[in-house]
Amino acid sequence: RGPEQLRQSPREGSYNEHMQRVLAFLGEQGVRAADFRAVYENIPLSPGMAELFQFLSKHHELFEVVLISDANMFGIEAKLRAAGARSLFRKIFSNPASFDRRGFLTLGPYHSHKCLQCPPNMCKRKILTEYLAERAQEEVEFQRVFYVGDGANDFCPSGTLTAADVAFPRKGYPMHRLIQEAQEKQPGAFQAAVVPWESAAEVARYLQELLK
Repeated sequence: RGPEQLRQSPREGSYNEHMQRVLAFLGEQGVRAADFRAVYENIPLSPGMAELFQFLSKHHELFEVVLISDANMFGIEAKLRAAGARSLFRKIFSNPASFDRRGFLTLGPYHSHKCLQCPPNMCKRKILTEYLAERAQEEVEFQRVFYVGDGANDFCPSGTLTAADVAFPRKGYPMHRLIQEAQEKQPGAFQAAVVPWESAAEVARYLQELLK
């Protein structure tokens, strides 16, 4: 498989499987751990995300922050450490990634699930509901859930939010479009308040207002 096939959209199987093939190709080209780390560290954060991280760390006693991503653990931890934001997150849920004996970065699925809307390796709804149930068992009560996202795979978990919760979809991205479609198709079916953002600083401002 040359780079031409890898550039095409991942037709066979999921994005996760496509990325497994891409990483194997890069490994064959001699790309190693330090190279991957440098690339991940240099991926820019979404606009305003640094401000949101600052706000959350300033008010860390009020918010419990978790990250659910269909990327991979290695890349996410590298980026968050570089951004000085790793300690902000109580837990990170992502696809397992590690370097094998050859020094190739290998990727696995996060879990399996029965949701028909989500890619086979990850249903964020399942992760979110299991996390909230586990915290409830540990007698941690949340007043409300704030869900910030942009991808199509962020729509499924946002559907579990209640009227007390807030969904923050990035403006014009798939999560936002899917929420708008759901609201048009069935007004009232999507329960959470919806606050679209272009800069995550807008999310910080919204949360700041709630603290007043």
